[in-house]
Amino acid sequence: MEEAFMQRTVTCGQLRKGDAGKTVVLNGWVHRNRNHGALHFINLRDRYGITQVVVDDDAQKELQDVASGLKNEYCIAVKGLVRERPDEMVNKDMPTGEVEVKAENIEILSKCQILPFQIEDETNAKEDLRLKYRFLDLRSKGMQDRIRLRHMVIKAIREYFYQTDFYEIETPTLVKSTPEGARDFLVPSRIYPGKFFALPQSPQLYKQILMVSGFDKYFQIARCYRDEDPRGDRQLEFTQLDVEMSYVKRDDVLGLMEDLFGYVFKKVVGVELEKHFKRIAYNDAMEKYGSDKPDLRFDLEIQDATEIASESDFQHFKDILSNGGFVRCIVAPKNEIKEYTRKYLAELEESAKIYGADALYYAKVENGTLQGGLAKFFKGKEADVIGKTNAKDGDVILFVSSMNWKKCLTSLGSVRNKLGEDLKLKKDTFAFCWIIDFPLFEYNEDEGHWEAAHHMFSMPQAEYIDTLEEDPGRVKGDLYDLVLNGYELASGSIRIHDVELQKRVFRICNFSDEEAEKRFGFLLDCFRYGAPPHGGIAPGIDRLCMILAGKDSIREVIAFPKNTQAMSPMDECPSEVEGKQLEELGIEVKKKDE
Repeated sequence: MEEAFMQRTVTCGQLRKGDAGKTVVLNGWVHRNRNHGALHFINLRDRYGITQVVVDDDAQKELQDVASGLKNEYCIAVKGLVRERPDEMVNKDMPTGEVEVKAENIEILSKCQILPFQIEDETNAKEDLRLKYRFLDLRSKGMQDRIRLRHMVIKAIREYFYQTDFYEIETPTLVKSTPEGARDFLVPSRIYPGKFFALPQSPQLYKQILMVSGFDKYFQIARCYRDEDPRGDRQLEFTQLDVEMSYVKRDDVLGLMEDLFGYVFKKVVGVELEKHFKRIAYNDAMEKYGSDKPDLRFDLEIQDATEIASESDFQHFKDILSNGGFVRCIVAPKNEIKEYTRKYLAELEESAKIYGADALYYAKVENGTLQGGLAKFFKGKEADVIGKTNAKDGDVILFVSSMNWKKCLTSLGSVRNKLGEDLKLKKDTFAFCWIIDFPLFEYNEDEGHWEAAHHMFSMPQAEYIDTLEEDPGRVKGDLYDLVLNGYELASGSIRIHDVELQKRVFRICNFSDEEAEKRFGFLLDCFRYGAPPHGGIAPGIDRLCMILAGKDSIREVIAFPKNTQAMSPMDECPSEVEGKQLEELGIEVKKKDE
């Protein structure tokens, strides 16, 4: 029979002044144990808060001895009397700060070894150590608050969809391997040797099939898997809100999401969002911000420097422009945080080179003229350059040139983001926007064929349908991304529901009719049986929670994430398995060096 213990009657965050005089039992972890001779002050913690427990100096020796032996993170039970603290001892920073519990009995439920790091509100321990001992890291107030935030976000999402007549429907996690952009995680079948399931990159095909099945309003908090290199805002496994609707157009989906996020933000963080979010065409976003996920918390915009560059004496600019290339610039504002030293300008240049720029050129504005860098190539035209760029004294005009439009802009977009961060230009706000009018296709230079910019199931905009094959590069899709504070928060589209149109898109993306039937035959079959027009979107839960928590890594809002090497230090996965398991699956492992 299990040994009885003193079971809690209240939590460590529950007691208030009105509870004085009650005898209670608390269960929790020792957060602090301050020993003042025979007097002990023990802060006892659980996920609800902290209560101060006092062992008075007149307590029995047995109780004194137990209190003296307590160490941080011992799990204990305390029985005692609630009493008001003296006025001068009230802790206004604690919800329970007006009371304390005079201990009558303390029971040690379990002891704790020497801690690898202290359990603080926010620890400064290295991330891999935190992940190795994630069960301890999760006890910290910061992680407890962020996991609670995540819970509240998902709760609010479900509330919203239950109120708006959506069905929550689960789709399979063992699916057919289909090419959707990233590598699939493959799952071998013991029953069918040599055959494999895949873990879903998203429920994309299944939610479309649900529309054909007549469930016109579907949502799911979906687990998704992509075998790709991890980064700060992406993991091998992630969670998205998956939404699909029948008989809708783009504005219906966008309006629903604006309403949803308005509900979630008000419910979870008490923030009232604008009813409608700004819409920016993809080309405009690239030209103004150098990104299809622009951070609108600051105003720094990229400018077209074609005219300025063509009038300069800089031969490199002239050569680029005469061959159909591009020159763009951005004005870095004078500020008190950063000086535009050679060292800092070199940092900005490295930021541009990451995205393919050959160099970052500059000219400083001083006393109404240009100094340094490109200044010598604008002799006699300084006022014109300063006037056209609206540059002020102390500003620096930064230029990027390239034969590739996208490289030119994304390079300068990277510089823009670095300036926004380094110069503290970002406002403390939630800046949403929609990016629309994306290209439907992009050319894969390495493989020599067109491929889908998002995925192959997105509808072309109506004006391009008849002439898709003539020039795939100019086709715009009925696509839309939701961006928040420089992060892509959601991506969606109106879907193709016509078999022949879907096959045409497959062909453009280098899938023959035979290959398309082999890979996607089950979807094409559905479309042959009265498929309704439909569309959807999938916001990322991890990124949303990360932004709401004010963090820059989704690992801070996931209970058990993988590290930057795509491993879990806590349970040491991925790991080798026994040979017997591989034999059952008919699999032989070939080492990389073989």
